[in-house]
Amino acid sequence: MAVAVLSSSSAVADEAATTHRSVSGAGEGQGKDAGAAFVLESKGTWWHAGFHLTTAMVGPAVLSLPYALRGIGWALGLATLTALAAVSFYTYYLMSRVLDHCEAAGRRHIRFRDLAADVLGSGWAFYLMVAVQGAINVGVTIGSILLAGNSLQIMYTSLVPDGPLKLYHFIIAVASVLALLSQMPSFHSLRYINLGSLVLSVCYTILVSAACIRAGLSSNAPAKDYSLSTSKSEKTFDAFLSVSILAAAFGNGILPEIQATLVPPAAGKMVKALVINYSVAFFTFYPLAITGYWAFGKTVQSNAIQSLMPDAGPSLAPRWLLCLTVVLVLFQLLAIALLYAQVVYEVMEKRVADAARGRFSCRNVLPRVAMRTLYVVMCAFVAAALPFFGEIVGVIGAVGYIPLDFILPVVMYNMVVSPPRRSVVYMTNVAIMVLFAGLGAIGAVASVRKLVLNAGRFKLFNDHVVK
Repeated sequence: MAVAVLSSSSAVADEAATTHRSVSGAGEGQGKDAGAAFVLESKGTWWHAGFHLTTAMVGPAVLSLPYALRGIGWALGLATLTALAAVSFYTYYLMSRVLDHCEAAGRRHIRFRDLAADVLGSGWAFYLMVAVQGAINVGVTIGSILLAGNSLQIMYTSLVPDGPLKLYHFIIAVASVLALLSQMPSFHSLRYINLGSLVLSVCYTILVSAACIRAGLSSNAPAKDYSLSTSKSEKTFDAFLSVSILAAAFGNGILPEIQATLVPPAAGKMVKALVINYSVAFFTFYPLAITGYWAFGKTVQSNAIQSLMPDAGPSLAPRWLLCLTVVLVLFQLLAIALLYAQVVYEVMEKRVADAARGRFSCRNVLPRVAMRTLYVVMCAFVAAALPFFGEIVGVIGAVGYIPLDFILPVVMYNMVVSPPRRSVVYMTNVAIMVLFAGLGAIGAVASVRKLVLNAGRFKLFNDHVVK
């Protein structure tokens, strides 16, 4: 998938060869490539960046947080959630500092791959980072289309239980809307959509948390059992899978591209944006994790909404609440797909658009419409063909988010800012690198194990999403 996004290895090599040039961030044209001039235009404020960061992090993945607590229990689960919040805020801050440091030195980097090539060189580490970020961007877009189609299917089947429409019909509907919205020309043009996404995440978190409290107090609620697995190996795998889920919940993978949307100089602005992001994360992650796990204990499903709609017995939440929640999730999934597609669109614009022409000239509009629509169609086809893609995205998250968001920032900070080797900052960064490298490797194994265990349920073009 990453290869398809990044065109070819030669294109990536060209990227690495040119990345040490200073990149101007504002204006249209001015000697820049079309990807920088059109898609990553630098017109945003710190609160716009906060909207982008929040959409990248706070999404429907929060519905899996109660399931993550199921694998490690109350005390360790909440402690791990808090520790990961603190560490991820710290590593994102360091990444922003690295970008500020390079900008002050005359090398403003507006793409993760530019920064990686400057700091890590054009060797294997650069290509690995490009492949990982590409896999995340494509994977999140496909997964968002799949889950949005599934959301439509849930609403349809609740209204028309024996209706003739299949999952792929809803995926086509979602892709049609996404293809239209994808013609918005730049990352900055999504700022109000991402503000809406922020509001949506808060709204459905409140709804689901309230529904979980109601379900937990209901006479139909399952017995509250918070015990862990009795099998030592099962308990170990569950624990590392839970840590992997929690780490992925704080994943971003596109912070340099988001910082690129700020009017330069960007120094200090991303800290304010991160405060917005983590304030929203605090008021969404904790209530949902606590109420969902409290209500269902070890029987909680991988998606809290599924727990409210058991296969046997009555629904544990009012139908109107469930339908409204699904609608809110559906709209936010469109925003998330648009956000992560911007990195892909930037690559496309850089390769085919002419920065010397106007953004809305026929020379640039026609290729933009054709390539972005084709990309959405390809993602929709994969979503329809692989309705178990959510399981694959879980592996991508475990393998991708931890290196990009927890390991690379501390490595780059130590290399670029060069704190003294005996300083607390340097030693803390080394400890984070070692710890998360181990957690990432074991979490990836646990995620792949879950994928293998569920492989018997995987069918191409199935009408049901594997959960």
